[in-house]
Amino acid sequence: CPEQKLRMNRTGIPLDAFPFRERSAPADGAWRLVQACRLIEKKGLDDALHAFARFREAHPLATFTIAGEGPLLAELQRLGQELRLGDSLRFAGFLKGRDLCALFHESHLFLHPSRMTEDQNQEGVPNAMLEAMATGLPVVATLHGGIPEAVTSGVTGLLVPERDRQGLAAALLELAADEGRWRAMGAAAAADMAANFEAKAQVERLEQCYDEAMSRF
Repeated sequence: CPEQKLRMNRTGIPLDAFPFRERSAPADGAWRLVQACRLIEKKGLDDALHAFARFREAHPLATFTIAGEGPLLAELQRLGQELRLGDSLRFAGFLKGRDLCALFHESHLFLHPSRMTEDQNQEGVPNAMLEAMATGLPVVATLHGGIPEAVTSGVTGLLVPERDRQGLAAALLELAADEGRWRAMGAAAAADMAANFEAKAQVERLEQCYDEAMSRF
């Protein structure tokens, strides 16, 4: 297809439902990490737990909340026990709207290490990740699917290769070690969502595509 015939329409995020929240880094190292997704293989949740376990070695008061439901819940709970995460790991169940926004507002980092599965199941652009970014959460995620379309590594978050647990942990530790960079990335994430993913603007752009198509008949 000739490039001049292509039109991009991004996922629209209702910014009024996920407003920006200014945050401060925890003085006691009690970083609050969050991942929101369906509990399935392509979301890389076991990689997230291993990375968090390494992060917690440096920050013993850190916590990790996973919001979502799915078939891997029991398996992930067992892995949490094997990694001796104890009360630092919380499964919040499925959250949406105000409840999900409240969780994002009380968190410091959004973790989302998606990966390709054996049956070639691949991520697009995760909505929950966009909503988290809109609230000002920097992202630590993977170079997978549509994630790099929404996260600019080094600007709005940090991206590492798929299944790289050590790299994920290193990225988390890197941000926690530099409050200025962490804060700048959060602000940049929110600004990028407002500029490129705001729901009303995306609806208007889609309508423009329809108008353009109709004008050709």
